[in-house]
Amino acid sequence: MDWIAMTTGFLLILLGLYGALTNRNILRMIVSFTVANTGVNLVLVSVGYMLGRTAPILDETLAATEAVTRIIDPVPQALVLTAIVIGVGITAMMLTYAYKLYEAKGTLDIAQCRDLKW
Repeated sequence: MDWIAMTTGFLLILLGLYGALTNRNILRMIVSFTVANTGVNLVLVSVGYMLGRTAPILDETLAATEAVTRIIDPVPQALVLTAIVIGVGITAMMLTYAYKLYEAKGTLDIAQCRDLKW
């Protein structure tokens, strides 16, 4: 199952990068970056998945002596949660920039914004 998640994650990354590089509409580029971000998160979660292991919660059912061999390292999941929060912030910032660009130029096509290029 972990290879399916990892393959799907890499496909989402490639799809997002393709969409970001081939579209001129800034809203489509933002959606493409969000798709690529989701793919990165999926790859990180699939890297941390280990078959047959459980969540790192120590209670009566899981003794502390067996914990090393039966629990999953929670660091990849914590990194993904942090990446999700950062991704939402970056997406909000990109949408704000797109809105301000539309207010100033009246279009979302980046090919018509010549003054942004050097």
